[in-house]
Amino acid sequence: MAEYFTANGSSTQVIGCPKTIDGDLKNEHIETSFGFDTACKTYSELIGNLCRDTNSAKKYWHFIKLMGRAASHIALECAFQTQPNICLISEEVEEKGMSLDQIVEQICASIVKRAANGDNFGIILIPEGLVEFIPEIKKLIGELNDVIAKEADSFAKAEIFAEQLDWLKSRIPDASFKIMQSLPPDIAAQFLMDRDPHGNVQVSRIETEKLLVGMTEKKLKEMKANKKYTGSFSYQTHFFGYEGRCAFPSNFDSDYCYSLGFSAFVLIASGLTGYLSSVKNLTKPAAKWIAGGVPLTMMMNMEQRHGSKKPVIKKALVELDGKPFKAFVKTRDTWAEKTCFLFPGAIQYFGPAEVCDQPTMTLKLEHE
Repeated sequence: MAEYFTANGSSTQVIGCPKTIDGDLKNEHIETSFGFDTACKTYSELIGNLCRDTNSAKKYWHFIKLMGRAASHIALECAFQTQPNICLISEEVEEKGMSLDQIVEQICASIVKRAANGDNFGIILIPEGLVEFIPEIKKLIGELNDVIAKEADSFAKAEIFAEQLDWLKSRIPDASFKIMQSLPPDIAAQFLMDRDPHGNVQVSRIETEKLLVGMTEKKLKEMKANKKYTGSFSYQTHFFGYEGRCAFPSNFDSDYCYSLGFSAFVLIASGLTGYLSSVKNLTKPAAKWIAGGVPLTMMMNMEQRHGSKKPVIKKALVELDGKPFKAFVKTRDTWAEKTCFLFPGAIQYFGPAEVCDQPTMTLKLEHE
């Protein structure tokens, strides 16, 4: 847009600000996106409430899906703030090539260990985009997207799930069709719902938390029959999504956005265009933040989109060799077996800076 205006002699300037609650817009120039801090603190309050409730009632496993399609930053940050029994990280699932069954086995291992301690309750965090990172499901989704896009009119004639499944039988590989058949029908049907504007499955509408609950329940019944599990399993499912991205902003996000806006104004006043407003040194008090701007082209790389190379800003995924993930790995085995819940409570706006103005724990770990 900036190049178009300039090429056509327009005086209109284009200045951006780094926005996404998913936290996947960050690099050497941008430390974090605004909204991530507020969303994580809002979700963590809700998760903390469930931690307190389940630790009191001692009868439910809560399966909680959190926003974050391409990256698991939100799930990881909420794990630091609440210390759940299980937090699945999509990037790790993909790196290890974990199957759906292996993920369920990991969940069941925690449930069995806690049951042996008399604890038939717990908290499990699930990133929204998890299904796209499971190799066999990722392959299935890609095949569904392709075949439905190519024969959209024909597919539209199949109105009920049984008809859709029959339509697919000869159009996708046998291995993928067997996966569709193995899924609970109500979950499998969600893979075939209306596509997004790009022709892709709408992952946020797939109830991954319910899929995992169903498979976990089935696995535990088998283990109980084989006398490998003696506990009781009751559950609740949740999806924390839009209520996090529309929350009243934290002090950190308020200060950060004010600074980004002021910096954007200075960039405009300086006659620049095609820049992203930047504020660095965010783990320090706001008075020590460093404002500036970055040309958008400095952050772009070429990616294959719709059959051709396009310049895009690369999504920042959870780095498995990064400090935050390594810190999580050190403690998660203890959380999986013991009750280590934290209850962060509501976002605080007045009081000591160490209570009210702190950035996310992820940001602190990244800048240690």
